[in-house]
Amino acid sequence: MMARIFLKIALLATSFTATAVMAQRPAGYPRSYDQLIDEARAERQVRIYGNADRAELLPVVAAFRKRYPGITVLYADLGSTEMYRRFVTETRARKLSADLVWSSAMDLQVKLINDGFAQGYASPEKPALPPVSVWKNMGFGVTAEPIGIVYNKRLVPAAQVPRTHAALETWLRRNAAALTGRVTTFDPARSNVGYLYLTEDLAITRDTRSLLEAIAATKPVLSQTSEPMLRGVAEGRQAIAYNVIGSYALERARTDPRIGVAFLQDYTIVTSRIAFIAREAAHPAAAKLFLDFLLSREGQSLIAKRSLWPVRTDVSARRLPTAQARPIRVGPQLLVNLDRVKRQRFLRDWTAILATGAKTQ
Repeated sequence: MMARIFLKIALLATSFTATAVMAQRPAGYPRSYDQLIDEARAERQVRIYGNADRAELLPVVAAFRKRYPGITVLYADLGSTEMYRRFVTETRARKLSADLVWSSAMDLQVKLINDGFAQGYASPEKPALPPVSVWKNMGFGVTAEPIGIVYNKRLVPAAQVPRTHAALETWLRRNAAALTGRVTTFDPARSNVGYLYLTEDLAITRDTRSLLEAIAATKPVLSQTSEPMLRGVAEGRQAIAYNVIGSYALERARTDPRIGVAFLQDYTIVTSRIAFIAREAAHPAAAKLFLDFLLSREGQSLIAKRSLWPVRTDVSARRLPTAQARPIRVGPQLLVNLDRVKRQRFLRDWTAILATGAKTQ
């Protein structure tokens, strides 16, 4: 059964054994870390639930295994909602579950921490992290990923690409007839991240409602995940997609010349994949080692070589100007979005805005 849940990431590093190479304490870490390394080697594995693509983690896991030979990494690639439900169900049933939970669903991660599913850990890497990315020594933002727009280069010439939210609204209204059925975005009723991004938009500016009305006038195609939006824009069925995870979009654009990616200059939401160590982790020491490696300069540099954007600012990586970036703080304010009454009110308003009708996919 567990073989179906986890994919063991097999790499050249698996040829190392615990006795062949002595694991080295990272420079600057306290000497007490040696004991943690010994405990992790005795545990022999770390089990991770995450929703980053496995390909993103291969270089990270290879480097981790080289530093800490003998510790196997088991990674389950799950959707954020499935991850939340499985982890909660397994933990409450006292079944073996994840040691480290790492998800882009920031609000659900904060809820799990707030509900007592995480354990505290004072990572040696904490001083190098932005204050907005750490909460209660439990939740650690590992990435800083901007949310942008994606457009079909043939349908939207470079000179016409909107560069601000106000310009996007104007462009949508001016071309509403031509764009009917050609705009796509997340459906907040079916997508946790889509709901999160729209509520963040509304928190930043009240003008968001007017923008949503302009989107609604085009009878947008609503999606539960990023992939249908990226595919629809690439194939020309849609001209533009709003509030797409920039890291995914840029990775797609690397190999698909049909699409372009832009980050609106008045403000760009920056989201993070939050990691925490499970309160009931069966392999807590190995989980701490892996979390520290993710947050280290080496780990963050490896993340930066793929599509994910690192949270640390002392590594060479793409990043937005400070004035443009609006990072979502890792903290209890995210719980507000999970309030049932607030969510129902928001979705009623959203449905009213979409009264002209929308297609779904």
